[in-house]
Amino acid sequence: MNVGAGTGNYEPPGRDVVVAVEPAREMLRQRARDAAPAVQAVAEALPFPDATFDVALAVLTLHHWRDRAAGLAEIRRVAERQVLYVFDTEMTDSFWLVTDYFPEILELGSERAAPSLAMLAEHLDVCRIEMVRVPADCTDGFGGCYWNRPEAYLDPVVRAGMSSFAQLDGTIEARGVECLRRSIESGDWDDRYGELRTQRDHDLGYRLVIAGRPATADE
Repeated sequence: MNVGAGTGNYEPPGRDVVVAVEPAREMLRQRARDAAPAVQAVAEALPFPDATFDVALAVLTLHHWRDRAAGLAEIRRVAERQVLYVFDTEMTDSFWLVTDYFPEILELGSERAAPSLAMLAEHLDVCRIEMVRVPADCTDGFGGCYWNRPEAYLDPVVRAGMSSFAQLDGTIEARGVECLRRSIESGDWDDRYGELRTQRDHDLGYRLVIAGRPATADE
């Protein structure tokens, strides 16, 4: 089960059955015709019996849930294992895009309510937490995707695909974009962060949390 599945970009291939759960009709309409079957529902009230699934997957979605504790209880109820791709909230203020150009992102409700790793451990039987470094040529389009290519954030199409920008006031967004543009054109960004352009990958704080029954060797 893929909770908060969106358009289905992160659904794993090669599984016997994958079911997507997504609350937004617009996201459901954008799913590919050959994507996994989907139901419209929220994480806090999953329309499935106990232990329906082997694994519940949640990718960069927990900070949008209205009641994170209830949602975590639900995915634990319907799946014996849980795999969550989240952001470590202790690293929220370490990304130049936020600290230098769009600090208002830190005040968004979704960001302030994002669950910490400690909170997840309170509600799930966490087996391990793995660091997920973002590669230099990442194209997925999430918030930290272009950590070494600041020019990408000047593109309104790129920003439109990021939930944090979608929540920003238009005036605030325009001001931050112009500040970043001037910083790039003047060479200021490269003076401070240019070495990022030479790195193969970078730790921005993304983490893979594996919880529930440990997988066996053949799973």
